[in-house]
Amino acid sequence: MVVVMAPEASEADIKAVVSIVETAGGDAFVSRGVERTIVGLVGDVQQFGSLNLRGLRGVSDVIRISAPYKLVSRENHAERSVVRVGGVPIGPGTMTLIAGPCAVETPEQTLGAAQMAQAAGATLLRGGAFKPRTSPYAFQGLGEAGLRILADVRAETGMPIVTEVVDAGDVELVASYADMLQIGTRNAQNFALLQAAGESGKPVMLKRGMNGTVEEWLMAAEYVAQRGNLDIVLCERGIRTFETATRNTLDISAVPVAQRLSHLPVIVDPSHSGGSRDLVLPLTRAGIAVGADGVIIDVHPHPETALCDGPQALVDGDLRELAKLVRDLPPLVGRSLAQAHNPDALLTT
Repeated sequence: MVVVMAPEASEADIKAVVSIVETAGGDAFVSRGVERTIVGLVGDVQQFGSLNLRGLRGVSDVIRISAPYKLVSRENHAERSVVRVGGVPIGPGTMTLIAGPCAVETPEQTLGAAQMAQAAGATLLRGGAFKPRTSPYAFQGLGEAGLRILADVRAETGMPIVTEVVDAGDVELVASYADMLQIGTRNAQNFALLQAAGESGKPVMLKRGMNGTVEEWLMAAEYVAQRGNLDIVLCERGIRTFETATRNTLDISAVPVAQRLSHLPVIVDPSHSGGSRDLVLPLTRAGIAVGADGVIIDVHPHPETALCDGPQALVDGDLRELAKLVRDLPPLVGRSLAQAHNPDALLTT
């Protein structure tokens, strides 16, 4: 059950709802959005029904939700949400291009990748300072030094930063640099990390677990939302199947399914799903055509020397085609390419 507070509801009104629910033996989780505050209730729904919550001051509506994910459900929020990252929108009506290096290696490499991404139409910069890798011998990222490089590149280009956090203990550090926290597929059910990200005050990009169902993906998002953060973007990055021709199997059908079940924006990752440069553009076309709210793509100025995922990173020729694709295809499905919040601050390329 969800209690929707009126826009004029005071903090005292919200606390009164929470107190009544907790007195009745339930749990109440407050989520504050831009336009309204909602209180998610967990417990005996029949008992909640006897509390006359609709009659409390500041309450606009009380909604009974059957889905196990209460706050991110379309039953709770019928209209699809727009999440803004540094002023850049991700959601219905736009198609947002997020691009940059998979891993931050050097200032020169990161700036070069950012300029390439920006020239192709990207308005958000991806780049990993912390890299969870399958092999303990693989490059694990530069840590805080990588975050400082990203911050310098943001100052140079004006592109807000999307970067991964891999440990709950690092959330405060990463949030102090990042405009959006990314939670990767290996941490999709790291519940302590999901909760910490929800308390960070920053938008969160949640990648689908490589072995996760859509419901498990949305339940993971609920962990973030339950901590008061509804600025969540879901990312379909490919799931593990029996197929070996691609790195992962991009589940295109998951995009409209997740959009039907949840109000959260849904993007796709054609780089980590395909795992090969020649597959990125075809999968990008498929993602846009199926209605994805954005794509996140690997770019590297010298992929042959990349410390992480060089084979899937786009280079100059690919980026020219990508620029044309994100300009021409979104209008055919009723969208426009998302623009920077302050274009004058961006680097001219």
